[in-house]
Amino acid sequence: MAGKQGAKRRDAVERGWSWGRGRVLAALCLLVAVLLALPGLVPDGPGRMGSLLETFLPWLGLAVPVLLVAALLRRSFLAVTALLLPVVSWSAVFGPLLSGAGLAPDDAFTVVQHNISDVNPDPAATAHALAGTGAELIAVEELTAPAVPAFEAALAGDYPHHATRGTVGLWSKHPLGAVRPVDIRPSGVGEGWDRGLRATARTPRGEVAVYVAHLPSVRIGPTTGLTSGRRDESAALLGEALAAEPLERVILLGDLNSTLDDRGLEPVTELMDEPGPGFAFSWPAAFPVARIDQILTRSATVTGIRSLPATGSDHLPVVADVRL
Repeated sequence: MAGKQGAKRRDAVERGWSWGRGRVLAALCLLVAVLLALPGLVPDGPGRMGSLLETFLPWLGLAVPVLLVAALLRRSFLAVTALLLPVVSWSAVFGPLLSGAGLAPDDAFTVVQHNISDVNPDPAATAHALAGTGAELIAVEELTAPAVPAFEAALAGDYPHHATRGTVGLWSKHPLGAVRPVDIRPSGVGEGWDRGLRATARTPRGEVAVYVAHLPSVRIGPTTGLTSGRRDESAALLGEALAAEPLERVILLGDLNSTLDDRGLEPVTELMDEPGPGFAFSWPAAFPVARIDQILTRSATVTGIRSLPATGSDHLPVVADVRL
């Protein structure tokens, strides 16, 4: 009889909640928290696993509900308590992106960045959609020769000043000067690959150096991981141009083909100010999971950034309010 009662008590304990179970789950919670806070600990060797993690870092937070379900099924006080670690870590890293309002309309200097796609079926409609934001600057990439007249015609009234170099373009409500190409060609890429320009925008708030750039694409494969050598080399060249910029205030608009957490963009991001609040996922347009279209500033402040509805491109436009 005593043996049966002891067995029943053990069964009750096993069915109930316990601090003794869930050590593996608790360890996984700690691992997720560390990866969120310190993704640089993951080496960037073959496959560029570190950069791959950083590219989709916000989505690592999805591990929390999975671990929560496992902790509940395991009935582990330890695992449930340990879940606070990744929750706090995610909130510390990405919480600031969820807060913050834009400037008052009278103070806003609005800029738009968009990879319009070289197979966009209606570039004129895309141009009208971008103009509808009222932005003072519109930067575009993958601007093909046939699309240029459509953009010029659609934007001529509100944006009398523009410059194009290769497949990138800049339309402005304010005069543009000192326009020149920015050579960001990685090694092995021939002449005619023009994806960078620089101009001085003469705004009522003073002169601003504006850069438009389109870095090379990256590839992700199940066996190769992240292939980003050309993108990283191009980012280094862009960083050199930004470092040599004589004007104090700078706005960089471009498809940088990665998120700002990716260490491959450090030659650029280390020269620019912290990004403003807002996730503004821009790619792919059908189901955006990352913002690879960036609006960065130096000696100016992005007070808010957001994505816009689809336009016929595989990217979404990104719009930001800037305090000059």
